Amino acid sequence: MDTLKVRDAKDVEEVVRAAIANEQPLEIIGHGSKRGIGHVMATNAVLDVSALNAVTSYEPNELIVTLQAGAPLADVLSLIDAKSQQFAFEPMNTAPLLGTPGLGTIGGMIAAGLAGPRRIKVGAVRDHLLGAHAVSGFGDSFKTGGKVVKNVTGYDLCKLLAGSWGTLSVMTEVTLKVMPKPESERTLLLRGLDDAAANKAMTAALGSPFDVSGAAHLPKSAFRERAEGLGDIAAQGEPLTVLRLEGITASAAHRAVSLREALAPFGTATIVEDAASAALWTAIRDVLPFAADGALGAWPVWRIVCPPASGAAVGRQVARETGGDVIYDWGGGLIWAAVPPKGDAQAAIVRQRAEAVGGHAMLVRASEEMRRDVDVFHPQAPGVAALSERVRVSFDPNTILNRGRLRRSAA
Repeated sequence: MDTLKVRDAKDVEEVVRAAIANEQPLEIIGHGSKRGIGHVMATNAVLDVSALNAVTSYEPNELIVTLQAGAPLADVLSLIDAKSQQFAFEPMNTAPLLGTPGLGTIGGMIAAGLAGPRRIKVGAVRDHLLGAHAVSGFGDSFKTGGKVVKNVTGYDLCKLLAGSWGTLSVMTEVTLKVMPKPESERTLLLRGLDDAAANKAMTAALGSPFDVSGAAHLPKSAFRERAEGLGDIAAQGEPLTVLRLEGITASAAHRAVSLREALAPFGTATIVEDAASAALWTAIRDVLPFAADGALGAWPVWRIVCPPASGAAVGRQVARETGGDVIYDWGGGLIWAAVPPKGDAQAAIVRQRAEAVGGHAMLVRASEEMRRDVDVFHPQAPGVAALSERVRVSFDPNTILNRGRLRRSAA
């Protein structure tokens, strides 16, 4: 398979136009860190945008950064961290879960649209994407959005690009909102709660006036002798419920004490601070208990989104019926499930339980064979699928970009 490395947007236009003329679909990659997510693509060549890696402009006082799509995510995070700023949506690092090198790019971060535990408070990747330059499946460059937060000129197409997995366009440059890093953080730990009690505790915390920015629960696990990535915080697979508060030190400390008092009916919470708290939430964001080099590294992993109030019931059912293990994030609205590796990744059980409460499930980690046989992305209702296809065709009528990644039928 040919690999075509581009230097600028003009090169991208030429490559896409040549692909249309030759009827040769393209796989779009930066560093390829997420190639293992989605269906096996029916492509003839690789369009490599990793050379588009410059930081075009960074204005810390304006809280915006403009980058080329191939800019390494780790380098960008270091750059903004030096100014005590961050991407508030906590972009997930999929490398530990997939067992790949940690080489993600800005374009891949946006195309995947995978946000971390703070999403419940600040929104998803799409809510922080202000503008983009991209090349459509027609081979034409276009610009959407701008460099100000309240930009209302034209259609807000950048929201469509987030989570599109490279099927709508080839992003060449993006503008993102950055936010100040909190001065301090505190995490409350509640031990020994079952899934239902943990769900109630997280709901109470998120509904409290104490501005909780993360809520997660790790149930008791028979599969994990140690909680990967959590150090000594959760020993021997014990149930652990965690709640995060952020802000200036005095505020975070005061709210932590107040929240501990409010949650007294659920047990006595202990509090961890700053570095220990940050490490804990990194482990939850990147699903380290299910890491590829851990005890469950060979198991398929599902990402189930459902109403938070239904989270405990769905998680218990999935774990019991598949014989698998689950982790709850966002107060139960997001469930990560690792299931024993059967031919269909136990898709029927997982999807049935998600759909019963109006949720959906995505197969994030699975073998290539499984990804050929199972719908990786949740099948859409006919009306939604038809609308999605109309949007896709308006960007890429010849299905040149990442053909077959989202749907098996397209391969």
